[in-house]
Amino acid sequence: MLSRIDLRGRTLGTAELRRTLPRGAADVDSVVDTVRPVVESVREHGASAALDYGRKFDGVRPASVRVPAEVIAEAGETLDPDVRAALIEAIRRARIVHSAQRRSDTVTEVAAGGFVTEKWVPIERVGLYVPGGKAVYPSSVIMNVVPAQVAGVGSLVVASPPQADFGGWPHPTILGACALLGVEEVWAVGGGQAVALLAYGGEDTDGRELEPVHMVTGPGNVYVTAAKRLCRSVVGIDSEAGPTEIAVLADDTADPVHIAYDLISQAEHDPNAASVLVTDSEQLADAVAREVEARYTVTLNADRVREALEGPQSGIVLVDSIDAGLRVVDAYAAEHLEVQTRNSAAHAARVRNAGAIFVGAYSPVPLGDYAAGSNHVLPTSGTARHSSGLSVQTFLRGIHVIDYDQAALKEIAPTVVALADAEGLPAHGEAVRARFEDLAAQEEEK
Repeated sequence: MLSRIDLRGRTLGTAELRRTLPRGAADVDSVVDTVRPVVESVREHGASAALDYGRKFDGVRPASVRVPAEVIAEAGETLDPDVRAALIEAIRRARIVHSAQRRSDTVTEVAAGGFVTEKWVPIERVGLYVPGGKAVYPSSVIMNVVPAQVAGVGSLVVASPPQADFGGWPHPTILGACALLGVEEVWAVGGGQAVALLAYGGEDTDGRELEPVHMVTGPGNVYVTAAKRLCRSVVGIDSEAGPTEIAVLADDTADPVHIAYDLISQAEHDPNAASVLVTDSEQLADAVAREVEARYTVTLNADRVREALEGPQSGIVLVDSIDAGLRVVDAYAAEHLEVQTRNSAAHAARVRNAGAIFVGAYSPVPLGDYAAGSNHVLPTSGTARHSSGLSVQTFLRGIHVIDYDQAALKEIAPTVVALADAEGLPAHGEAVRARFEDLAAQEEEK
């Protein structure tokens, strides 16, 4: 089921490693032209177009875009008790972690009388997308909403696809999570049309304004990603998310049953999900392959898992040593990386490129998906080389505030003038020099 790549006895450069390793990739370019008319229609016609696309793609046209407050409240009140308790605990842990991320303003005195302050200002209004296709993701409500709230975002809206089985509103568990988090604005719209409506806004069926947002975050399928790409000149986005992925770096001390279940659990997200094992133990590789084959059929989503595990994006990579394995996982830059070795913590500390790192046998990826306190909206498709996961910082903007007094500007004026002249922009220098020429003239008049 899992293909095998043998890198033993080979030393590959970074570029060749990237070409050789299995990788899932969303072909966003292939659907941009399909999504473009959706975005343009919503931009022109607003909510009516978005609702029409809901009927076409989701099989239902809700009575309005905005979910009524009483529907959200009822969803919160009727949550299964076990699910409610689980959501409350996951929210509590997420708040603990994300509250520690909030940056403070910094004031730097560059010279006597010359100050530069970096102040952190929350984005005013954000749209948080929560998928609702192959699965229901109340956990994604938590992962989007908590960091936005901690950052101090003043206005937020959750968008999630309408469900024909639930009166055209998003899934009750998603609405219940919104209720627990105090989210008052939820839109029953999904897919590319949701991103477009968040970006451009419109008028709901009752005449109320659907105010556009300044930023859209949250995972989604390739059509959601294409819409983000098309709208990113209008709104900020967190990332262009590809299919989910897990890499496991393991040696012969790892339990093959644990690894098999970890690979299977990620594969059940999507047929394009990537599950990769990197190991220096051929015995472990053989054992994991057997366990995966024997166990994947017990899951509810066995067909989806098989397709993902048999795809070119999944496989087992054999290496000469864990040191070599570390080079491989850094080149791969997984969304989720598990490290299960004799010295898991030490090896994990050496990893430079990963969306999130899970250390040891008792920190599996599903823990991070739900209740570790970390965020599960993470960079995919190798973008962990340069990007971070969703956090409080996603929803903050750093603004530099420059405050120099007269003496401080006079001291640095020759530097400004010299650099302005060197760049052929003499008016820049004159803008500084003029302040002191006027001052000198005033003093002479006295």
